[in-house]
Amino acid sequence: MGAIEIEVFTTLDLVGQAPGGSDEDPVGFAYGGWQVPLLDEATGEKIAAAYEGTDALLLGRRTYEIFAAYWPYQEEGEDAEFAQLFNSIPKYVASRGKPDLSWSGSKQIGADLVNEVDDIRNRHEHVKVVGSLNLIQTLLANRLFDRLDLWVHPIVLGSGKKVFDGGAVPANLELLEPPTASPSGIVRLRYGLAEGVPSTGDFDGQ
Repeated sequence: MGAIEIEVFTTLDLVGQAPGGSDEDPVGFAYGGWQVPLLDEATGEKIAAAYEGTDALLLGRRTYEIFAAYWPYQEEGEDAEFAQLFNSIPKYVASRGKPDLSWSGSKQIGADLVNEVDDIRNRHEHVKVVGSLNLIQTLLANRLFDRLDLWVHPIVLGSGKKVFDGGAVPANLELLEPPTASPSGIVRLRYGLAEGVPSTGDFDGQ
């Protein structure tokens, strides 16, 4: 069985809305593109490494539309490696609407997300979820993920959609490797979903 691997770019106050551009998700949000000034070469290399072995994408409708308008036209230049990967692997689009699926290898899901995600996990080894904040919140709420990579950026925005706003359920996670930090202060935390739910205790040892 393969793994559902979530990549989340977030601020210190866990805002995950529109990190890559002002037009990603502008409704009620003035900080679209907040990630861009903080990116550095070290982070870029780590992000590229995180996609090694990826054999499918699982995306929300809006992120899919952004990707479909960009990646098919980037087969040359500095983005060519990502473009070749994204253009060659299956893309699963979670939507209850009628998205344009003209990007090669695209397929809509969403009628029965729990069973459909399990089926995707059975057909692929490394399924990457990126962007798609609403979809990520659904996956978290239903424990439909195996790994969660948080890329925490050293800013606080005070407004915007937050990563865990969508009804995440109590869950244990385990740190899979030591945290890493970039020169600009971006910290990657890589967690795996663990068994059980959080326990409680008292400082008096009882």
